[in-house]
Formats: sequence, structure tokens, C-alpha cells
Amino acid sequence: MRTVTVIPGDGIGPEVVESALRVLEALGTDLSPDVLDHVNAGTYRREGTALSDADFARISASSATLLGAVGHPSLEHTDYVRGVLMRLRLGFDLYANYRPVRLWHDRLSPLRDPARRGFDCAIVRENTEGLYSGVGGAVHQASPWETAIDAEVSTQHGVSRILDFAFSVARRRVCMVDKANAVRSGGSLWQRCWETAAGRNPEVAASHLYVDAAAMRLVTDPDSFDVIVTNNSYGDILSDLAAALAGGIGLAPSASLNGTTGYGLFEPVHGTAPDIAGTGTANPLGAILSAALLLEHLGHDDEAMAVRQAVGSAVAAGRVTPDLGGTLGTAGTTAAVLAAL
Repeated sequence: MRTVTVIPGDGIGPEVVESALRVLEALGTDLSPDVLDHVNAGTYRREGTALSDADFARISASSATLLGAVGHPSLEHTDYVRGVLMRLRLGFDLYANYRPVRLWHDRLSPLRDPARRGFDCAIVRENTEGLYSGVGGAVHQASPWETAIDAEVSTQHGVSRILDFAFSVARRRVCMVDKANAVRSGGSLWQRCWETAAGRNPEVAASHLYVDAAAMRLVTDPDSFDVIVTNNSYGDILSDLAAALAGGIGLAPSASLNGTTGYGLFEPVHGTAPDIAGTGTANPLGAILSAALLLEHLGHDDEAMAVRQAVGSAVAAGRVTPDLGGTLGTAGTTAAVLAAL
């Protein structure tokens, strides 16, 4: 048996993770969950940290991690979320955030033109550098001269490896997105690394767009993309836009990966959604599809495909939560996926 760490987290995290675990259990694989249900906001309030050294050691001994969501409005201005997510990302060097996006059913697309609804691509986002690296600070606070600086960090090592990862997962083409016409220093580095990476992968079509043009192209011609690769902040924004075009963020899975060690963290991208936590209405499909990514990553390709087909059947039948046009709750949607397996 191989151990998979499970961190349910906060808000709707425990509810959707329970659904994902039921699906994994139904498949009868060699994966055994190790549930760390104490890594949450309550533990942070009591102890000042949510992810201890002992927890990190347990996670290190596992094959992968399935995460629900972490965060709470009352802790928004603390280092709680960063202390969990960034410790995992940096501790395991999970430099590649991979977010596949596909349109599961025509009725879910907000695009009015049916010819524009084709959608099956992936956003590859650099996950450890960029604007979210935490470099910066503020001076002269609470005065008219208050100045805040957040530095966008790009290294040749970090940029080169995320570009190589993007080419490794591409089927047809890779589009690199930046804003080199305005962000000169980092943009120049991305451009140079891009030319080198494209030269190493001549069998894959390579293109480039500035981020504003890429956002417009996603709306007007989403089928033109296969893999988009970009920095941390642009990837954050574009992946949410892509998820909305494909039916909503409740359907969006993600994986944070180290392409060298093979370790991965798998999670839905919807967050904790505290306004609906405990109501039984949370959409579990993002977590279930994240579990499918985990299965695929650990070599269970057939089981991953079966999960995706079951999700597709539930969506097509309208046996889903209200955000996808259905009337079922979390439990009912999970039951529909299980019945289709």
C-alpha cells in the first residue's frame, strides 16, 4: 500500500475531501489515506502554527497529498494560509502548478457563440517565485508618505524549469504569457529563457502573448490554446478566468508538482467558501477531479479516466449542485458520480 496524506482543512474543505475519499475508496486502489484533520484554523488559533514539523515529516513519508482548502476570514491578516501552503510548496519545491481546464458540457459555458466553446487546455503557473514570493515591505506607515513595495522575483533557474515543464506536458503547442513590454527586467529574463526552451523543443509549436492579449484570446478563441505557461500572478488570474469559461471554479482541479522528485499536492481551486460551509451544498467535483489528477500522477491512469468519465456522466445528466444548474447537494452529487463509476 502507498500512503496519501489528506488535509481536509477549513470551510467546505472537509466536505469535498470526504467526497473525493469516497470515490478513491470505491476504486479499490493500493492508496491508503493518512488524514491530518488537525491542520486547520482552529489549530493555528490554539498553537500559533497549523503545520508542525511532525506533520511535515508525516507528509514527507507519503506518496502525495490531497488538500481540501485552508483559510478563514478571521485569520486573513495572519500568516496562517502562507504557513501551510507556502511551507508545502517550498518544502517540497512544488514549482509547477498545473491546472487542466475542459468544458464538460455546452450548457455550462458563458460564451454565447457555440463555435467559441471548444475548451481543453492547461495553465502551467510558476509556483514559488513571482509577485507572491513575499519580497518587499512598507515604510512610513499610517502617514501620507506611506509606501508599499512588493517585488516580483524571477530567476533563470525558476523560469527555465517551469518552461521545460510546460513543454513536457504539451500535446500540440505552448503559449508563453508575460508582460515584457511593461515589466522590463523580469520580462527580458522570461523572453530569453523562452527562446532557449523553444529551441530545445522544436517538435512543439511555440507562441507568445502579452497577458492582456491572452485574457482576450481566452474569451474569444479558447480552443486556440493547448498549454499556457506564465508566472505566478498571471497564472493565478488566467486560470480562474479559464475555469469560469469552462463551467465554473467548482469544477476546477489543480496539482502543484515537482517535476524532478515527482512529489505532488492536489487540490480544488475554489477555496474554503465559508459562506456555504456546513450547508451541504458545496460542489465536490473540483475535489473529485483533483483526486483523478492524483490517481493519474501515481500511475492509476485507467482509474483516473473512469473518475473523469463518471464526472462527465453526472454533469451531462444534470445530477449536480446548483452552481452547475442542478438541484443536488454535496452528498447527492457524490452519489451520482459513484453510481456512474
